[in-house]
Amino acid sequence: MSGSLDPWDLLLGALALMLIVEGLLPFFSPAAWRNVFERATKMTDGQIRFVGLSSMLAGVLTLLVFWH
Repeated sequence: MSGSLDPWDLLLGALALMLIVEGLLPFFSPAAWRNVFERATKMTDGQIRFVGLSSMLAGVLTLLVFWH
């Protein structure tokens, strides 16, 4: 398998990138992050599920566009 990545390497790389992106807002603007977090705590379960579903669909579409 020369030239190809192990699936676990890909998964760990994706996890590392996700953690970097997730850390940008609280690092650069803690007040804005706190505001977003406070607003999220006031959302209903249905709204939170919709945000999660939208995020997953955006990720899948992005993978489909850039991997093919």
